[in-house]
Amino acid sequence: MGLLPDVASDLGASVPAAGHLISAYALGVVLGSPLIAMLAARAPRRALLIALAACFAVCNFASALSPDYGTLVAWRFLSGVPHGAYLGVAALTAASLVPAAERTRAIGRTMLGLTGATLLGVPLATWVGQASGWRACFALV
Repeated sequence: MGLLPDVASDLGASVPAAGHLISAYALGVVLGSPLIAMLAARAPRRALLIALAACFAVCNFASALSPDYGTLVAWRFLSGVPHGAYLGVAALTAASLVPAAERTRAIGRTMLGLTGATLLGVPLATWVGQASGWRACFALV
């Protein structure tokens, strides 16, 4: 969010309109999670995790290349689609790899990644964006 003014300025949008990029991502998470859960319920977890991570990376890289605001909104939505499903599958996978008594801890450690990304990644991305431009943040994810 620290780079929204830069994104807005570069794409000729207002800062409030640039805020919709966050909403588009969140909408992708909300709609993508149950849809992917239904469509990929029987898929091998390892392959699914790889596919979701690859989709996330490609969509973020495409976000960096967006020529205009509308395209960026679309890519941010698509970037959010694999997010929730990835976390759910990762938690299930972590739980399945340890004895029953350690499942809660394994899921907690998996979710710690999201917390760490929020606490450390957001300020780091803001710093990278201020030093190299907002597009660098998306290209590096």
